[in-house]
Amino acid sequence: MIRVDRVALRGLRARGHHGVFPEEREEGQTFVVDLVLGLDTRPAAADDDLTKTVHYGIVAEEVVAVVEGEPVNLIETLADRIARTCLKHEAVEEVEVRVHKPNAPITVPFDDVTVTITRSRV
Repeated sequence: MIRVDRVALRGLRARGHHGVFPEEREEGQTFVVDLVLGLDTRPAAADDDLTKTVHYGIVAEEVVAVVEGEPVNLIETLADRIARTCLKHEAVEEVEVRVHKPNAPITVPFDDVTVTITRSRV
């Protein structure tokens, strides 16, 4: 098992138009994303150098752009797109993505719907 350090971003919020129902596509809704980025932070820590780690501010902006971007039917697809975006950063070896859809069109009381995926370079 590869041991990596973790950088987490929790509660990224963006409005997207994802879902299978026409009203979801038309009206949109807020999606919340949690990320855990797996990487080796030792080179950055040793040199106190941002260029040797992942810039989580940039990752956050890119993830919000994915959520606000091209609509998809499934939050599974959205999570996969987010994961692929995160893995484009050289330092990121793996990523866990959790997409929350707290306003999903469900007819019974609920707190949240989430999909969690893990992707890696290997």
